[in-house]
Amino acid sequence: MKRLLLWDIDATLITTGGAGDQALKRAVQERFGVRDGLHDIEIAGRTDTRIIASILRKYDVPQIEENIVAFLDQYLSFLGQLLPGLQGHVMPGVNELLRRLKQNPDRVVALLTGNMQRGAELKLQRYGLWEHFEFGAFADDHRDRNQLGAIAQQRATEKHGIEFAGAEIDVIGDTGHDIACGRAFGARTIAVATGSWSRERLAAEAPDFLFDDLDDVDDVMAQLGW
Repeated sequence: MKRLLLWDIDATLITTGGAGDQALKRAVQERFGVRDGLHDIEIAGRTDTRIIASILRKYDVPQIEENIVAFLDQYLSFLGQLLPGLQGHVMPGVNELLRRLKQNPDRVVALLTGNMQRGAELKLQRYGLWEHFEFGAFADDHRDRNQLGAIAQQRATEKHGIEFAGAEIDVIGDTGHDIACGRAFGARTIAVATGSWSRERLAAEAPDFLFDDLDDVDDVMAQLGW
């Protein structure tokens, strides 16, 4: 039976050495002329478009499409400049997991991420992972992360000619927002405590599976039936 595996990016697949946060801060400085640590803006697990809308709201700028797109263009430009010079890495176990999954024709591997598609591509190309993913649902598609699952589900149907039920879909991520996103369309939720959310905080959201990390590939694949 085919399964659809939908992956978050930041702190689940890779860490970029802070490239995304730094790019946002540079865009704020460029646009508003201030240094801002953005400590009052929730970033982890949010879509880029929602994050930018929050930044614009903070600076009393109308959250209209034109302003969001202009800020996004600045952010993505800075992201592309910063990624090569920062020391990020692929998260434990991820390379081997993706290698094994690629060998199984019954595993459809795709993205479900709050990144813009261009940002996702920049990040994953930097660490040699972009080619592992057939397609994705991105912040370009909807500002609300909980709407992205149904979009990914529909794209999987279009590509493979079959409908994936919620029970045949896994959402893998490192925050409670990933868990909520998976739950919103009936998917199985798999949390990894490799990001800013602690194991205890993730456990409180009651994911179907919870791992400290994905380093023990044999155990992960056995538990999940991959």
